[in-house]
Amino acid sequence: MRALREAIDSGRLAPGTRLPPHRTLAADLGISRNTAADAYAELVEEGWLTARQGSGTRVARRAVPLDAASARAPVRPTRRRPAYDLMPSSPDAAAFPRAAWAASARRALTAAPNDAFGVGDPRGRIELRRALAEYLARARGVRTDPARIVVCAGFAHAVRLLCAVPSVREGPMAVEAYGLAFHRELVAETGIRTVPLTIDTHGARIDELPGTGAKAVLLTPAHQFPTGGPLHPERRAAVVDWARAAGAVVLEDDYDGEFRYDREPVGALQGLDPEHVVHLGSVSKSLSPALRLGWMVLPGRLVDDVLAAKGAREMWSGVVEQLTFADFLTSGAYDRQLRRMRRIYRQRRDRLVATLADRAPHVRVSGIAAGLHAVLELPPDTEPDTLRGARRQGLALAGLTPYRHPDTTMPARDGLVLGYGTPTEHAFTAGLDALCLALPDPREDPDHRDPARRGSPPLLRRSGVPEVPAARR
Repeated sequence: MRALREAIDSGRLAPGTRLPPHRTLAADLGISRNTAADAYAELVEEGWLTARQGSGTRVARRAVPLDAASARAPVRPTRRRPAYDLMPSSPDAAAFPRAAWAASARRALTAAPNDAFGVGDPRGRIELRRALAEYLARARGVRTDPARIVVCAGFAHAVRLLCAVPSVREGPMAVEAYGLAFHRELVAETGIRTVPLTIDTHGARIDELPGTGAKAVLLTPAHQFPTGGPLHPERRAAVVDWARAAGAVVLEDDYDGEFRYDREPVGALQGLDPEHVVHLGSVSKSLSPALRLGWMVLPGRLVDDVLAAKGAREMWSGVVEQLTFADFLTSGAYDRQLRRMRRIYRQRRDRLVATLADRAPHVRVSGIAAGLHAVLELPPDTEPDTLRGARRQGLALAGLTPYRHPDTTMPARDGLVLGYGTPTEHAFTAGLDALCLALPDPREDPDHRDPARRGSPPLLRRSGVPEVPAARR
């Protein structure tokens, strides 16, 4: 017991370290089993160890004592892991279809030809490209063939490759005024400047494109991220007309096109003009970002340039994952997983909206017709305090401000971008409770209690969907 205490106290046995069973320890030390068992039991009582059925005996997760060197150094505060994760756009990792994926992997490896494990095609395995061509045509209205599909390691990889294409680099890239800063940054890293397009209730203002000098535009037409809502049909046609007239290309980020709750998913923009629209998709939202699987559906004229940019084999996606996903698609397992998760995410969306309607009716919710997140409008100048309050509640969520392009002339709006895909079912209710405690009190802002006393914000006030729970529609 004394030796174990010293080992734990000095840090030689780290918190969480699993100790040998008491029978094994007794045999190693040449002592009786009862003596070893009693020693473990006493250390558990003292708080040095923990014992749990099926998990064994482990060093307790307690504060690690300082050694002599660290005692002389200044103590740095550690970041506490949030208790509830409501960050946007992440799927429920616990819902990954392990059994179905493993079954597809077994079938795919059994059926794979020998050449699958040699030097492959930089476009990706033909089995996956054929399966994607069939699936995207059926589910998203994409018009293509396997020769125009290039498999990549996700959306960011696809954008980096496209930014190396000479015709894309001829001018700046237009982007939506609200979007992921990470996407703007990775475009900027390639030396291409981004110019913002104003966002309103109908999506991006396509009429602003001719004045930008852009040769490419990055859009989220099925569900604008993060504000919500699809690109209006007239603007879908207008952006294709612009691309044809300017010899430009539209990059369509179809990041969550499968998750539509009020009606059938909006068809892909690419279907309007396969020669001027690049359709970009991945499994990051539908299955898991850990798979690192994405795809580009390219105009014929861009295929060779993208393959030249792809270059070395180290940048290719793994063959086993490609073959497995091909089987997952063709066997119908992917459709079944999407139907299952669409039901789960819709239920969570409805619970979020119903909870806010009951406990925070002063908060307006938008962007809820599709996807894995919602936008909560906040009173002016309350976003920073709300985020601090959320952290105090152990809640991780995002403010709306970081999504705003620094060069846009759109007025800034305070809000929260709240994801409902990540939490497990048992944590979601507690997370909603924490959210309601973190939201600003309407009594502190009389203007916010009476929306008629304020101008209606063009960004968040209406997104084309009712601001009531789905059960009431």
